[in-house]
Amino acid sequence: MYNNPVNHPVRTEKQVRVDLAAAYRLAALARWDDTIYTHLSAAVPGEPGVYLINEFGLCFEEVTASNLVKVNLHGEVVDGSGRQVNPTGFTIHGAVHAARPELECVIHLHAPWGVALSMLPQGLMAGSQWAMRLHGRLGRHPYEGLALGVQEQQRLVKNLGGLDGLILENHGTLTVGRTVAEAYMLMHILERAAKAQLRAMAACGGQLQAVPEELARKTLEQWVGDGREIDGDAEWPALLRRVDRQSPGYQN
Repeated sequence: MYNNPVNHPVRTEKQVRVDLAAAYRLAALARWDDTIYTHLSAAVPGEPGVYLINEFGLCFEEVTASNLVKVNLHGEVVDGSGRQVNPTGFTIHGAVHAARPELECVIHLHAPWGVALSMLPQGLMAGSQWAMRLHGRLGRHPYEGLALGVQEQQRLVKNLGGLDGLILENHGTLTVGRTVAEAYMLMHILERAAKAQLRAMAACGGQLQAVPEELARKTLEQWVGDGREIDGDAEWPALLRRVDRQSPGYQN
């Protein structure tokens, strides 16, 4: 498990709301959405056990900072708004937030390349530089059907451990982050790595040239560095400008 990022200031609820709404819009622009399903959630600063999530029934491109809903670990609305959320969809998020209090954000998607990757028994291979950022940092969680009870939550959290994400077999992908930006960038990297791997496998009959274990580990260490900068620190301002241009109104 990585330590909290160095020199990162304490966040306000408004900052987290704006970043989470932007992440929803970016996911829509990337076509990672699944109509009104799947979620991006973020912890509310100063309110332990309280999280922000999308209102059920909204498309990702409709999410704004102000219409994000506050829920507790059970997916119950606690902001007095009376708005509807999808408690079944939050069971994954609630379990992860409870187990990993150092995290700000949890992203679970049914994005196309991630779902395809989830059907491969070998998972993500060290075949691209993107994949090497996640080398040894992705767990796997077996598919158990639509229901997600307490026992499965415990198994999912155990499979995640202190890692950066999970391949949810036959289902989708999950990434986590100490900031919304970090969770988003890790999902971006995972989706790109999955797309590159699957295209390469299709082009060469499934035979993939991967790098040796030692080199993959070295690349990960180079990427992560000393923790002073985390994924998303450099990219997020540019991504916010993209949302401002292509999907304005998310800050409202």
